[in-house]
Amino acid sequence: VVQLQESGGGSVQAGDSLRLSCVPSDGRIGSWGMGWFRQAPGKEREGVAAIDPDGTTSYADSVKGRFAISKDNARNKVYLQMNSLIPEDTAMYYCAAKNSRCNWDVSTYIYWGQGTQVTVSS
Repeated sequence: VVQLQESGGGSVQAGDSLRLSCVPSDGRIGSWGMGWFRQAPGKEREGVAAIDPDGTTSYADSVKGRFAISKDNARNKVYLQMNSLIPEDTAMYYCAAKNSRCNWDVSTYIYWGQGTQVTVSS
């Protein structure tokens, strides 16, 4: 079993930035397709950003131009840089891993982190 540990959430004002990090316990960040998902109260979990094992990235339309996903294989970390945050970005953010190319289907991800809360106030 691989554990995913997220960090970097917090409470910020609209327009601020945050950077989330995720570390897989097996040390094999380069082998996994990594996705960031979020879930707001009363809403379904939705995909935000993803990065394939080869580094190809994907973004939800709602965050394009504001969020950036990246990974550092040497540090075994995947990051989600979130800029120009808006109140609608408020949610629990989850890191997830799969052993193939990424998509937005939550059922295809094998491992999930516990989540980190992001709260954006206006």
